[in-house]
This record gives sequence, structure tokens and C-alpha cells, in this order.
Amino acid sequence: MNRRTFFEQLAAVTLTSVLAGSQEARGMWGMIAKITVVPGKGDEMLAILKESAADMPGCLSYVVAKDATDENTIWVTEVWDSMASHEASLSLPSVKNAIPRGKAIVSNFEKIAVTSPVWGAGLPTAHAH
Repeated sequence: MNRRTFFEQLAAVTLTSVLAGSQEARGMWGMIAKITVVPGKGDEMLAILKESAADMPGCLSYVVAKDATDENTIWVTEVWDSMASHEASLSLPSVKNAIPRGKAIVSNFEKIAVTSPVWGAGLPTAHAH
């Protein structure tokens, strides 16, 4: 996948109706993503992610990490109170402003997993169904 489709794929994750029903029934919703940036743009992407993730309603955890072996790879692990909150975050001005900046430096985006978080330090307890 090229950088032109990075944020389109991210948005598509939130629109998967099959996942929406099962995820909403369980409560918390999560995603793990792998972002590969063009060489030398890692710090710029880290700054974009940090700026755009501030004050997102419903976001319980948003962890951005550098890959230990590849300086051009960034891992993002998100936990939301619901899939709907994640979807709504894509309309926030900070996220909308980050999209063109991120597109310019992302060479690949992979949705590694969509998850149903059940526990985490600092997270509310999920109710398993």
C-alpha cells in the first residue's frame, strides 16, 4: 500500500460494519497499526501523531512507539471506549489537519489487528459478553 492510501485505509477500518456490531457489544475497541515512513521522516511522523492525538474524546490509550530495529517503522496501539469514538475522532480538526501532513511522509500503513481490549493498566474493566 502506498502513502496515498494510508489514511483512507485507516478510515476504512472504522467503517467495517461486521466488526462494528461485535466490537460495540463488548465495549472497548482497539487497533494496532504499523506505519512505515519514508527514510529520515520518523521524528516528523512522531510529532504529527502526538499533535493529532491530543484531547480525543473516548480515547483511553494511544501509544506511539519506535520500532527497535527499523528507524522508519512506527507502531500505534489504540484503545477506545467504543468503535464509534474512534470513528468520530477522524472528524476532529487536529486529525483532519494531520492527514495531508502524514500522507506526504508515509510509505506504507498496515492494520495489524483490530482488538477487543479486556484489561490494561489504567483502563476501565471491560465487560465480556
